Amino acid sequence: MKNILIIGATSGMALAVARKYAQRRNRLFLVARDGKKLTTIASDLTARGAEKVATFELDVNDLANHETMLDSVHKSIGDIDIALIAHGTLPEQKKCEGDVNLLVKEFNTNTVSTLALLTLISNKMEARQRGTIAVITSVAGDRGRASNYVYGSSKAAVSTFISGLRVRMKQSNVSVLDIRPGFVATPMTQSLDLPERLTASTDTVAKDIVKAIEYGKSIIYTPFFWRYIMLCIKTLPLFLFNKLKL
Repeated sequence: MKNILIIGATSGMALAVARKYAQRRNRLFLVARDGKKLTTIASDLTARGAEKVATFELDVNDLANHETMLDSVHKSIGDIDIALIAHGTLPEQKKCEGDVNLLVKEFNTNTVSTLALLTLISNKMEARQRGTIAVITSVAGDRGRASNYVYGSSKAAVSTFISGLRVRMKQSNVSVLDIRPGFVATPMTQSLDLPERLTASTDTVAKDIVKAIEYGKSIIYTPFFWRYIMLCIKTLPLFLFNKLKL
């Protein structure tokens, strides 16, 4: 039985992961901004077999409340075995190009809050000499593209942070996983015209995440073929890349 913290628990991918862990009779602590949704999800997970489900309503941009949330985790389910950081937004590129305040807001949500949580959680796991931290980033962070470089760079910053943190945490028997999904059918992407053959279900992604955590992986692309798609994009010569409308 594991004690599992899920931040951004109302998101499509996080919920799918939570359901898989509930079926294995784990203890879950769910964090999100929408308290009503959390209550509904908690009932669903309990019905699916979770040993215990506790919730905490949090705006991740309220950095001062992060420590309070983690104290609540300890009181509710004990020391964290697995922490999944899954919150985030998908900003509109054009709006961010014309609004600096919106740009900063998106970076605060997707990047700054994540780095703050990573620091607090990793320090606690380092002190205990065990644990797993998993973070949902994105294939968009692999190379800046004109169509979504605000979102992509916010995720790239997290991946770079994770890369260094992973090396540091290796000394303490703490695993750090960078999860890079491609197109996934979630409420956040429902307004986008995604190619059907390249778009995964949340259940498919959740299976990959749970398996990667179990095997102590460092980086996963999900579904797997995105590793090869992004390898092609990353290795394109600059003169050719600049001509493409990606």
